[in-house]
Order: sequence, then C-alpha cells, then structure tokens
Amino acid sequence: MPIFTTYDGAELTATVLGSAAEPVVVLPGGPLQPSGYLGTLGGLDAQRELVVLELPHRRVDQIVEDVEALREHLGRDRIDVLGHSAGASLALLYAAAHPDRIGKLALVTPSCRAVNIPPTPAEQLAVYEQHADQPWYAEARTAMDAWDAGTETAQQRQLACALVYGRWDDAARAHAAAYDVPPDAHSIYYADGAFDVDEIRSALGKVAGDVLVLVGGADPVTPVRLGLELAELFQHAEAVVQAGAGHYPWLDDPDWFTETLGRFLSAR
Repeated sequence: MPIFTTYDGAELTATVLGSAAEPVVVLPGGPLQPSGYLGTLGGLDAQRELVVLELPHRRVDQIVEDVEALREHLGRDRIDVLGHSAGASLALLYAAAHPDRIGKLALVTPSCRAVNIPPTPAEQLAVYEQHADQPWYAEARTAMDAWDAGTETAQQRQLACALVYGRWDDAARAHAAAYDVPPDAHSIYYADGAFDVDEIRSALGKVAGDVLVLVGGADPVTPVRLGLELAELFQHAEAVVQAGAGHYPWLDDPDWFTETLGRFLSAR
C-alpha cells in the first residue's frame, strides 16, 4: 500500500491491485467510503493496475490536489481516472482543474451533483418499481422513505439498500452489510462551497481525453437520463447503459462490466 505526501504535507495512502500494467487511478464513492467496497471492480485488475486512493476526510474540492499529488507520485504526465458514484464528483472536479492531465476518464454510476443534474422523484420511483414483484419491495420502500427523511434505523438502511442493487441476492446482501458510509461523510464531502457549477461545466468542455459514462438500467441513484446529460458536457464522451445493473454494476454482470471498461481504457 503506497504512501505518498500530498500538497499540504499530509501522508495519504493508495491501495494497488492487479498486474504491473498501465495504472488507473480509482476514486471511491460513498462519499468517503473505505475503498474495500469496490473489491477488484469485477476483475478489472486482471487488465489494468488499479491505484485506489483512500480519500482524506475533506470537502471534495479540497481533495483535487491530492489526486494531482498522486499523479506526480506515479510519475505520469497523464493519468486514466475512474470515479464511482460520489468519487465521480471528485473525478469531474479533477478533470475540470487539470484537463491536460486526463488520459481517459471513466465515470461509473456517477453522482452528478458537481454539474447540477439531479434525478427526479418520478425517475427514481420508476427504477424502484422494477422490483415491485419482489416480496421485500413494500418493506424496502418504507425503509427508503425513512432514509430520505433522515429518520431511518440501521435496520432500515439495510432494507432500503435492496432498491439500489440490480438484484438483491446473497452477494448483494453481504456487500450492503459489509460496507457503510462514515458518519457525517456527506456533510464533510459536500459541504457548502464545494461546487461552482457554471465554472465546472465550462471547464469540462475543455477536456480533450475520451470519457465513458456508465450507468445502470436499474440504478435509482443515477438514472439513465443523468448519464446521458453528463456525457453531453464533454467533447469526446460516450454514455453506455448496463441493462439490469444497479449502483454497483460490477456485482451484477462482472464480465460485461470489465469487458466494457477494459475496451474503453485500452483504446488509444
């Protein structure tokens, strides 16, 4: 686990997975969730070296130069970057601040807060209702309503998670039970002042590298429309939909996921 010194003298760590191939800097979501929930991204480490940054507990815009310090530590003029969920917010800010340092940019079920593209309740409801035939659906909907209201119990958080996975099987249950977002993470990471939306949108149009936006057809966190609109902000971007996938698409169909990401990252 490499340790490197960032811009303010602090020491940060990154977990390195996979072969000694071209590195991909991976930015976890959550926000500020320990990176273990990513696993090997469905086996993507068999194709590329994954350099997974353990995010410091700072506001998201204050982590941008930590990513730049990691690039310098790796000795790369440009880096390929993969951001998942809230980690995509950081990836977008890094790309906006350092467009010339981006080789490839992969945004996986991305948060679109940085560019102010929110989901509508109707879009989220339509995704939830894909699970309406499941015996756990009514209980999960009640739990999600409590979570949205900020009144949920720990048990309800687990029940609500069923609605953000493509399928609520044993693997998904184990994943949801094993990993959780740290307390106060949202208020730290997304504190007031994190985003200048107009400036970010304008800067993303200057990113010359190729961009892939991957969304899940069963993801209520980032419904498909959000990914399509996000891709339109770049010069060279493609949006792809992984059918039936939830917010963690490498769990739903790892072969499709790794083939799609691998093909994108290897194309030059």
